Amino acid sequence: MELEMISESNHDCLSVYLNKLKPQNPQLDLVLERRGFVKDSMVLSEEISQTVRFGRSTDDDLTKLTLQEVFKRQSAVSCISTLETGLDVLSNAIRCSRGTESDSSFLEEQLKLDGAPSSVGEIEQLADFVTWNHWKSKMVSYFLDKRTIRLVSGASMMFSAPMMQWRQVFERLNTSADCNDDGSSEIVELLLLGCIASKWNCLIEYATSISYFSATISKLYYEVCMLIGRAQGFHSSERATNSKESDILEYLARLLGDRLPLLWKQSPILVAVAIPFWSPLLRLYLSEIETQFKGDSSAQRCCSCIQDRKQHKDCELAERIWSLYIFHVFGSHVMYGANNA
Repeated sequence: MELEMISESNHDCLSVYLNKLKPQNPQLDLVLERRGFVKDSMVLSEEISQTVRFGRSTDDDLTKLTLQEVFKRQSAVSCISTLETGLDVLSNAIRCSRGTESDSSFLEEQLKLDGAPSSVGEIEQLADFVTWNHWKSKMVSYFLDKRTIRLVSGASMMFSAPMMQWRQVFERLNTSADCNDDGSSEIVELLLLGCIASKWNCLIEYATSISYFSATISKLYYEVCMLIGRAQGFHSSERATNSKESDILEYLARLLGDRLPLLWKQSPILVAVAIPFWSPLLRLYLSEIETQFKGDSSAQRCCSCIQDRKQHKDCELAERIWSLYIFHVFGSHVMYGANNA
């Protein structure tokens, strides 16, 4: 009744009504004043819930409980909004960061100390400092992107359900996306993120902590190719360490079928970090990388280096090789030896 009266004179009637009720319930101020509202409000919420459960509730009790829940949600939304704003600022700063002249000077000095030629142009296939920083910035930006974080949250929630349930959800999504490559690509991305949702914090910490090291793309490519040999000696019992990850990868492999190009539409870092070296999907992915790296005939081309008679240095193929190396070789302790975050 009172709410209806307020609505006649105020457009934002709900806010006005809540502000009017707040002074009548000073106990609820702790919810609004402190960011640790969840822990502090549990006591009050439990007391009111017990009163309601045993039939001793009054209108005032119900009002307190309702207001408390509303204010908790308002505070949660405010916290999330603040976090998203902070992530946007950080992500944009990383995305806009580029190598400077001092970066190049640093690289040249390091090359001199290593006994290498001082001119960067004379270094064959070197992942130089500027390119390396650019790839790292893209990697961290993807991890911190608001869209990515929302997808990770959604994937975590979806894959917490029994396998039959989340498979049914993806079957419906896939049916509606059959004629749409963009829709299918987003489904693949969601599945890949589901493989790494449980170790998201650990991955971000590692991605932000790695430091530059000089190496040719040829060297990184050779190290990455050794993954195939490691996979062949990997026992099935070890593959089952994370059964949920195995289930997701099995479903993803069936979903892709002969549509492997969908994997190449994903961020290089996502494919590298989401697919373990024992998965048949990674062997297919590496096989295509090998084909393109050697310049053999392929329906899938992610760069024009071979046609332009250039070496793979700062192209997409080089970035994909670098991404695989960063996690599966250089960061193998994060992928396979660290506890999930």
